[in-house]
Amino acid sequence: MEISQIIGYVLAVFVGMTLGMLGSGGSILSVPILVYVMSIEPTLATAYSLFVIGTTSFVGGIHKAKQKLVDFNKVFLFGIPAVISVFVTRKILVPRIPDIIFSTENFTLSKSILIMVVFAFVMIFASIQMIKPLKERIVHEGEKLNYYKIIFLGIFIGLLSGFVGAGGGFLIVPTLLFFAKTPMKMAVGTSLFIVSLQSLIGFMGDIMGNQIIDWMLLFFFTLASIVGIFIGNFISKKVEDEKLKNSFGWFVLGMGIYIIIRELFWS
Repeated sequence: MEISQIIGYVLAVFVGMTLGMLGSGGSILSVPILVYVMSIEPTLATAYSLFVIGTTSFVGGIHKAKQKLVDFNKVFLFGIPAVISVFVTRKILVPRIPDIIFSTENFTLSKSILIMVVFAFVMIFASIQMIKPLKERIVHEGEKLNYYKIIFLGIFIGLLSGFVGAGGGFLIVPTLLFFAKTPMKMAVGTSLFIVSLQSLIGFMGDIMGNQIIDWMLLFFFTLASIVGIFIGNFISKKVEDEKLKNSFGWFVLGMGIYIIIRELFWS
């Protein structure tokens, strides 16, 4: 086993820790680790990320369900359009993007660069959401849900998640808070199940295609991430959520800027 793989598996623990502490953010770490540490091609790395985040989120979701912190009605309301969208993206849209999108004398925009740059912008957007305080919305009994908006957002988040290989928890949690009128703790648990569903179904779109999967690497990376989610759950009980979210947000912002510079100016 190469040293880069060992480092990758150690870092995979932090992927799970992030999900355990924040209910989101695991894919923000998993894709860069797979690409830059374990030298996985970006398109394949997004497929691996979907499996890792999907499996780890499912384990975390089961833990939250035992605490009665999952609203399964909203899992299906939001999750079904997201699942359909992410499957179509992975099965049909991503494979049809050409390897070389356009090229000039000084610059070539490849499919791999596009995926990483879009992912970096998603990271920056997510970091801003993490850094600024997220005020918990007061939910009043009898409030009506905007079903059309929830379904539209499910489709959009599924599309974005499928393209960059992200679980989308950093988008799903605010959506559940402000559009699905869900209390914060319930939103985190519900998000984990939605992330699990759309990530694993998205991964199915990849294995039904022509992707060659290194199952041994994927198994150990996922196992390390699952260990991490239990560590993250433990830490979250000891440290204030807002401090964790804020610190991780600044780290993600730096990573997003680094990826943009690396892909556009160093590649």
